[in-house]
Amino acid sequence: MGGSFSADLRTASAHVFVADLGSPSLEPDDAHHLTRVLRVRPGEAVTVSDGAGRWRMCRAGAASGRGVALEVAGPVHEEPPAAPAVTVAMAWPKGERADWAVQKLTEVGVDRVIPLVTDRGTVRWDDTKAAAATARMARIARQAAMQSRRVRLPEIGPPTSVGDALGRGGAGACAAEPGGQAPDLARPFVLVGPEGGWADGELPPDLCRVGLGPTVLRTETAAVMVAGVLCLMRSGLFRRS
Repeated sequence: MGGSFSADLRTASAHVFVADLGSPSLEPDDAHHLTRVLRVRPGEAVTVSDGAGRWRMCRAGAASGRGVALEVAGPVHEEPPAAPAVTVAMAWPKGERADWAVQKLTEVGVDRVIPLVTDRGTVRWDDTKAAAATARMARIARQAAMQSRRVRLPEIGPPTSVGDALGRGGAGACAAEPGGQAPDLARPFVLVGPEGGWADGELPPDLCRVGLGPTVLRTETAAVMVAGVLCLMRSGLFRRS
């Protein structure tokens, strides 16, 4: 079961991440977003989090040339990590489809997102490209976590081979493939392959497969679908019959 979701997080005018909960201050981009996009006014509630489960209520102060002041208005709370941790390791789609996947995976509540290097994948990685993509994914995940009021930022992993991902997932690993069994929290580490499917011999023959219905899904759609099911099951809002 995951941690409780406070009404304060849901109803605050904004939610942001800060480096220090004791003396919270906004990054320039976050200050601009609050004042220019969300139009938060002085006195309105703003929740702040350290991204590792700790958060507190604040009030927005007046905007100035140095940004927006935050006034502490409540104690520090700590949400325990949800269990089991849900990981999606997916073959990386191109362009904006990858951005969309990271955003939606963050919103539904996954704990880890790992770009998966597959035999039939269309994205090829070098060190420079991998570092830039990881930094971009982390920014997108942070923005999505603010919007969805998460107090724990998801871990964004580096590009990883199928073998290394399976080693990390251990007994909890499975792979999305047509005809597989229903997703289950006993296997919360899911590998999602490219649109061309898994290559022959790419997966161990005894690896558990999970199915996602009768239609053919894009990689990012399959990733978000299985993540949503697992996170709903983990929250207790959805149970297998």
